[in-house]
Amino acid sequence: MPHMPAFVSPTRHADPESALAKVRDIYAQQISHLRDAVARFTSGATLPGRVRGCYPYVRAHVESGARQQQLESQGLSYGFVAKPGRYETTLTRPDMYAGYYREQFRLLQENHGVELEVGTSTQPIPVHFSFAENDHIEGTMPPERRVLMRELFDLPDLEAMDDGIANGTWEPGPGEAQPLSLFPAARVDYSLQRLRHYTGTAPEWFQNFVLFTNYQFYIDEFVRLGHEAMTDANSEYSAFVEPGNVLTTRVGLPPDTTGPALPGVAPARLPQMPAYHLLRPGRGGITMVNIGVGPANAKTITDHIAVLRPHAWMMLGHCAGLRNSQQLGDYVLAHAYVREDHVLDEDLPLWVPIPALAEIQLALERAVGDVTQCAGADLKRIMRTGTVASTDNRNWELLAGNRAQRRFSQSRAVALDMESATIAANGFRFRVPYGTLLCVSDKPLHGEIKLPGMANQFYRERVDQHLRIGMRAIEILRAGGTQRLHSRKLRSFDEVAFQ
Repeated sequence: MPHMPAFVSPTRHADPESALAKVRDIYAQQISHLRDAVARFTSGATLPGRVRGCYPYVRAHVESGARQQQLESQGLSYGFVAKPGRYETTLTRPDMYAGYYREQFRLLQENHGVELEVGTSTQPIPVHFSFAENDHIEGTMPPERRVLMRELFDLPDLEAMDDGIANGTWEPGPGEAQPLSLFPAARVDYSLQRLRHYTGTAPEWFQNFVLFTNYQFYIDEFVRLGHEAMTDANSEYSAFVEPGNVLTTRVGLPPDTTGPALPGVAPARLPQMPAYHLLRPGRGGITMVNIGVGPANAKTITDHIAVLRPHAWMMLGHCAGLRNSQQLGDYVLAHAYVREDHVLDEDLPLWVPIPALAEIQLALERAVGDVTQCAGADLKRIMRTGTVASTDNRNWELLAGNRAQRRFSQSRAVALDMESATIAANGFRFRVPYGTLLCVSDKPLHGEIKLPGMANQFYRERVDQHLRIGMRAIEILRAGGTQRLHSRKLRSFDEVAFQ
C-alpha cells in the first residue's frame, strides 16, 4: 500500500466559501506530504515505501436540470448541467484558482440548489507537479537516485490528461460520474508546467485577455507601452512582467504580490514563445505572447493557456493579401476560416465550422474605427471582413499547378497566414472566445512580395496602430462585461458546468 497522508472524510457544503476552504485544506495536506517525502529522499533518507498524494475533488448530485427561464435571466452559458446525475472533477492549485472555483461553485449551487461534496480523490498527484516554483529536484541527483525516485513516486499519467472531455469524445465507464470541468487537475498541472517552459513566466501572471502575435515588432512595441504605463501614476495597470518573471511596478505602488514571491531574473536567451503581462486587478489586464511562425506553435500555446480559462484571446499579426483591391497596411477582420494547418485534424474534424463571435467582431471593428478615426466608407477602405486561410506550408506559392491558389479562390479567402485558424479553432474547441485582426504585409499573387526594405518600412508604419487597436478592443470587451463573452455558440448539447 502507498504511504499516504491521514484520511480526511468527505464533507458537504452549502456555500461556496466553505467548499473552497476544504479544497484548500486537502490540497495543502497532500502537497505537504509529497514535498516532505521528496525532501527526505533528496537528503538520502530511506522512505517507508511508495509515496502518494492525491488531488481533492468536488462532487454534486443533481436531481433536475436547471430551469431555462432562470438561465436566460442570468444570461449565462455555463454554471449548470443539462440533466440529473452525479458530476465531479478533481481540482488543483486553489491558491491560483480560488476566484474561479468560488464562482463555479456558486453558480452550480444557485442553478441546482445542491450541496457540494469535497473530499480526497483517488487520482495521484504526479510528484513533479508538487514542486515549488523554480524547484529542480531531479537535476541535483545522480542518475541512480533519479531512477529510484521514479519507483517511489507517481509520475504523470497521460491517460489522466487527455482532452477527451473538451473534444466531446469522452464517455464515462460503468458507475463513473459525469465531468464538471473540461480539464481534470492533472491536465491543468501539466499545462501550468508547460507555460513556465514555453513562455518564461509563471502562470500566475497570465491575464484574462490574451493577444497573440507572430512578429517580434509587436512585442517590442508592447514592451515600450508597458514600461510607459509604469511611469504613469494614473495608469489602470499596476505592474508589467517580462520573461524571467522580471516585474516592474507602477510608480507610486508597493511591489506587486499577486505572483510568485521570487526575484525575477532576465533569461540569458528568450524562451520559445515569450510572454509579457500588463497586470490589472482581478486578472483583467493583457497578456501578449509571441508565438512565432506556424500552426504547431499556435496549437501548443493555446492548448496550455486554455486551462487558465481566459475571457478572450485574439490574433494580431501579418498576412498575405489575396485580393488585388487590397493595399499593404489594410486590415482583415476574419469572419470565417479555411483550415489547412492540419495540427487539429485529430481533435476537431474539418467538418466542424468555426463561427465568428459577434461580441469579438464588434469590439475589433469598433476599435479599428476608434484608433484610426475612420468611419463608414473610409473604414471599409482600410478594413475588409472576410475569410482567412491558414496553411502549414510557408511556401504554398511554389506548389505545382496552382492547386493552393485554386482552393483559396474557391473559398473566397481574402487573406492567408499560418496561425489564425489554429488559434480560432482551439478557442472553439476549448470554449475560449476568439477573434482575428490581421494586417496585409504582402500580396504574393499580385507581385508584391515581402522584401527586407519594404517590410521594415511597413512594420514601422503599422505595428503601433495595430497593437493599439488590439488593446482598445480589450478595453471594449472588458467594459461590456465578461459573462456575456462566453457565447452559447461555444457550448455543446451536454456541456460541463464549469466555464
